[in-house]
Amino acid sequence: MSEPGALWGEPLCRALRRRVGRALGRYSMIAEGDRVVVGLSGGKDSLLLLHALSDLRRRSPVRFDLAACTVALTGMDVSLLRDYCAVRDVPYTALEHPMMEIIESRGERSPCSFCANMRRGLLSSWARDNGFNRLALGHSLDDAVETFFMNLFRAGRARSFQPVAHMTRTDITVIRPLVASPEAAIVDEVRRLGLPVLETVCPFAGGTERQRVKELLEGLRRDVADLFGNVVNALENLSDVDRWTSAAGDETTEDVR
Repeated sequence: MSEPGALWGEPLCRALRRRVGRALGRYSMIAEGDRVVVGLSGGKDSLLLLHALSDLRRRSPVRFDLAACTVALTGMDVSLLRDYCAVRDVPYTALEHPMMEIIESRGERSPCSFCANMRRGLLSSWARDNGFNRLALGHSLDDAVETFFMNLFRAGRARSFQPVAHMTRTDITVIRPLVASPEAAIVDEVRRLGLPVLETVCPFAGGTERQRVKELLEGLRRDVADLFGNVVNALENLSDVDRWTSAAGDETTEDVR
């Protein structure tokens, strides 16, 4: 068995490299001279994202700067993240923030949503203040599809987060290079590389609405093999002709029952 950290310097596997490259190109995520900071939570997705982008920085003809930043919750030990970033030659910053205490004091009914928005705001403000113009987040294909169904069930909206989104308040562009990468492949690669995934200190982990949707989709995928691909296709191709409106429309295709 290899020593901890022995494979941190190894390149990403070819299959995930292709998926990340496809997402970067399809959605024009990184251009010459961009300064990119990865929101490094210590979870598997953000670690894999940093691995992928640090690989890309070494071999891509498109030159860009890369750094990592963690919003460190109370009691979070980031020493392994700092060590990992040193191996990958990526400057690292940890922002200490009492997120859980704020959530408890406010009695937040949607702690996960509040935490995600707060962390994104803190990271984008740090990026702006330190001269970065891109914030890379580790949302995967599974996250995108789960968000689609959460919006459908909770709000009646056929939408998910965008692969690329501009934050007007800070003038930072959020990019999600793992948006074409399935969670199962990410898990396998994180294990192969022995990346230093941190134990969560969040008291809300495991019992969230997202976890319930994830379990529901596991069952659906047994019957609909390309469920995730179909959702992505719908997100990319939703048009006015598919929307229900108050005006009468033409029936151009046979109804599927």
